[in-house]
Amino acid sequence: MNGGILSILGLDGTEERVYRHFLRNPGTSTEDIDVLLHSPRDDVERALDRLGELSLLRSGDGGGVSAADPETAVDRLTEMRLRELHEQLRQVTGSRRLVAELTAERQAGPLASQGVERLEVLRQIRDRIDDLAFFARQEILSVEPYTALTPENIAHARPLDTRCLRRGVQIRSVVLREALDHPPTVAYLRELTAQGASIRAADSLSERILVYDRRTALVPVDPSDTSRGALVTQQAGLVSNILALFEKIWTESTDLSALIDTHPAPTDVLSEMEQRVLEEMCRVAKDETGARNLDISVRTYRRHVADVLRILGAASRPHAALLAHEKGWI
Repeated sequence: MNGGILSILGLDGTEERVYRHFLRNPGTSTEDIDVLLHSPRDDVERALDRLGELSLLRSGDGGGVSAADPETAVDRLTEMRLRELHEQLRQVTGSRRLVAELTAERQAGPLASQGVERLEVLRQIRDRIDDLAFFARQEILSVEPYTALTPENIAHARPLDTRCLRRGVQIRSVVLREALDHPPTVAYLRELTAQGASIRAADSLSERILVYDRRTALVPVDPSDTSRGALVTQQAGLVSNILALFEKIWTESTDLSALIDTHPAPTDVLSEMEQRVLEEMCRVAKDETGARNLDISVRTYRRHVADVLRILGAASRPHAALLAHEKGWI
């Protein structure tokens, strides 16, 4: 891709020259622009079409064309480019799983011959879970006997869970009732239920189960010592038995909504990212600056700002800053 300074954000040279032209000459016509820019007409027309699709150019009532505000344009291009880079990074990091699979081909043991794969490295297990969640299309079932989720756990799980729920994947999860005594954990579980997940709690759990689309199951080698690794299988008989165990645990558990009264909503709890957004919101004037400092998109930053205002019960950002100061949060 050739071009100027906007090439890093995905615009080629012709697209950048066209954008700059209408930035300097708002409301003008597209006629003879190829002559003005000394560029082939086909290239200019393609540039006009793409800039229009990106909402970097807009037509006025009189037929003239104007360019989007530079700050808006750069923000939109940055968000688009970050999405592209994220997808490329996901594909690259997904290659780690290929190494494990190819190694398993070379070192196939009794478990592999029975349709069961053993994963022993934590990063390998996490990568496989991420891949299974990413490609799930119908349902994710889980039994997880944790007593608390760390901020790192929540930050890692949130985009995966949210993406699944948004594309219609049903999530059913059973957690340990003791976890409801941990405010950040129960806040995240409430967040998931608000997006459509079904959460239940059990008084005691020893099993750890993950099942994706009723075809692939992941369980620990030793439920009492997860450091020993995990087993992944698509064997129909094994998966069927694991599903039966899940349904039994699910039936004997209590719906999260029935436990709300005994575990009031933690309205005074901010996630780690919400706390950082609150601090930026009180420190800088522009959303673009705060988003850049946190290395997130402006849209995501503003969504977190809205969440902070809601949690604080604030009518405005200055009001939120005052309430946060009273609570000792800043």
